Amino acid sequence: MFKVTFLGTGTSQGVPVIACGCEVCQSTDPRDNRLRTSILIEDRDTTLVIDSGPDFRQQLLRAGVKKLDGLILTHEHKDHIAGMDDIRAFNYILNRSIDIFATERVQTALKREFHYAFEEQKYPGVPELNLITIDERPFSVGSIRLQPLPVLHYRLPVLGFRVKNFSYITDAKTLTPECMELLKGTEILVLNALRREAHISHFTLEEALKIIAEVKPEKAYLTHLSHQIGKHSDLEKELPKGVECAYDGLELYFG
Repeated sequence: MFKVTFLGTGTSQGVPVIACGCEVCQSTDPRDNRLRTSILIEDRDTTLVIDSGPDFRQQLLRAGVKKLDGLILTHEHKDHIAGMDDIRAFNYILNRSIDIFATERVQTALKREFHYAFEEQKYPGVPELNLITIDERPFSVGSIRLQPLPVLHYRLPVLGFRVKNFSYITDAKTLTPECMELLKGTEILVLNALRREAHISHFTLEEALKIIAEVKPEKAYLTHLSHQIGKHSDLEKELPKGVECAYDGLELYFG
């Protein structure tokens, strides 16, 4: 039995947005407080996190994560990698480097953004990272087998991931034909739905619901939500049967 915890379900600015006075950002409903998008996947033997945004430290403290067998990166945008420096805590506690699974392009960005972790003469205490190259082929981390799902974030290739009957896609505007084929039979689908208005690189609510209707999962959850999509309590009332609005701290189980 696998467990998924939504560490963050917000867009690149998070919710509330700094200095914003809208009703969503001023909401007292904790489900309207959204850290940057990330999930935790656990089974009995393996603990993985997908994406390490600026809230990485806060997210792992909140979820009580004590070990990390791998960090998997969907793409190189700052809201998905900016917190990777906090891997240092696991270096110290586990007394080893941490495996980072990313495409070659994403690795190039990591070496630029976190150059101090890859220098020959390293400053004491920098993150100890073991870069492992992934592409669109399946790979395993411990006991968890992952199938990458190729999508496009405007023109930028991004990877979603499928684990058994659970599929997770964020920062997508286009699902490739290969991705749609790989989604067949998925029972739980997590999909980004940024807002209601058109956006160049993210699904709108309407577009996400159209994809969900085409894939036909038993259950679907919306993530990477901005304050522009409205309050959680209002949004959940208008969603079709089988579709829910994810929120930080939500836990799912699948086999």
